[in-house]
Amino acid sequence: MKPTFVGVVHLLPLPGSPRGGTLADALQRALLDAHALREGGVDAVIVENLGDAPYTAGTVDPVTVAAMTRIAGALRDVLPDQHLGINVLRNDALAALSIAHVVDADFVRINVHTGAMVTDQGLIEGRARDTLLERQRLGARVQLVVDVLVKHAVPLGNPDLADVARDTAYRGLADVLVVTGSGTGRPHDPARVAAVKNAVPDRPVWIGSGVTPPRARSLGAEGAIVGTWLHEHSDLSRPVDVDRVRAMRAALDAQGT
Repeated sequence: MKPTFVGVVHLLPLPGSPRGGTLADALQRALLDAHALREGGVDAVIVENLGDAPYTAGTVDPVTVAAMTRIAGALRDVLPDQHLGINVLRNDALAALSIAHVVDADFVRINVHTGAMVTDQGLIEGRARDTLLERQRLGARVQLVVDVLVKHAVPLGNPDLADVARDTAYRGLADVLVVTGSGTGRPHDPARVAAVKNAVPDRPVWIGSGVTPPRARSLGAEGAIVGTWLHEHSDLSRPVDVDRVRAMRAALDAQGT
């Protein structure tokens, strides 16, 4: 089976963020990138508020939820054949779940779902129970795509990767597990992917950073979330390049050949 190709819409700074963006600018770029991702052949698109850095470790402001809901709804309309995901940075799973439910998105990404991680926002603790209870309360048919020892973070202590993966899947009830490199755009370690797959053989594993066409041909996972490389010159400040999306699609389709 061909890997799931998830393209990323990295939002420009939103209203109320430290960089003071506008909804009009963020929406315009989001639609431009979404069209390129669709034309290039992605299976899914995840939208995240990358431009809002530095992020809060806790609950985002109401204006962030409102802006992301407006943009995600517009993306849903122009991506009728693609799955849609929501990631509210740095880790507002309840906001992501609410947005996804309202706009009929398919999944949310949660950076820290179980355990605790030390990040540039400070200590972030997972709230798996709260997220699962809210999903049940809303009756939301939204999958949880969850990082295992997320990028831009280090765990407290020295936990065993396989144990973390099992806890994330079987105690945190994650639907999909994500393995990344140490930061945005940085390559993953294939040994870590193999360890997670061996520990949790009944969950899909997606690669969450550093995927390029050469690496895509030996991905070793069921899917890839691709962001940085799809932008013109791999520059996140520039729009998504449809030719790069097509090249990535071809590389993923050729996996193992």
